[in-house]
Amino acid sequence: MSVLVLATRNKGKIEEVQRLISQHAPHIQLRSVADFDLEDVEETGTTFEENAILKATTIARQTGLPALADDSGIAIDALGGAPGVYSARWSGVHGDDGANITKVLTEMDDVSDSERGAQFVCVIALALPDGRHLTVRGEVEGKVRRSPIGDYGFGYDPIFQPAGFDITTAQMDPETKDSISHRGKALREIAPKIAPFIDA
Repeated sequence: MSVLVLATRNKGKIEEVQRLISQHAPHIQLRSVADFDLEDVEETGTTFEENAILKATTIARQTGLPALADDSGIAIDALGGAPGVYSARWSGVHGDDGANITKVLTEMDDVSDSERGAQFVCVIALALPDGRHLTVRGEVEGKVRRSPIGDYGFGYDPIFQPAGFDITTAQMDPETKDSISHRGKALREIAPKIAPFIDA
């Protein structure tokens, strides 16, 4: 059984990753960075790729174990691609989903329905303690709703309506969301690569 450290303390994200990884690599034991006495890695990168690699390589080096990290967020066309890498702390407080959503909706109050395009983006990095790493990227197109709706998911899910759907990702059951989400796409791409990369 190989151990893989997931570089997050977000319980929703941990459950989502565990569901998808177990389908492709059932022999991988997933552990959260919360299981280790580590400081959070400061996300100083300017792109999703830079932040994902920074987190994964740092955690792998500190734990001596393979690490998986993602950097994800929402890129809104009318806001010039913002919040982007600052999605989790857009309101000024890291992880305050309600405040982040409120700020986005306030900033987009005068944006017409036809100009509310957005993308959920997820870059996942897999790193070994010696610094070797690989990355994958997943995206899903959609638009920003005018008010939040739905009880599932986390982050910006209550205001993101994926293209081809008339509901938000917060209204989708976990299986449906996994099948179309940015993180689901990236995880399905990287999952079959994990064991060969770790065991190489």
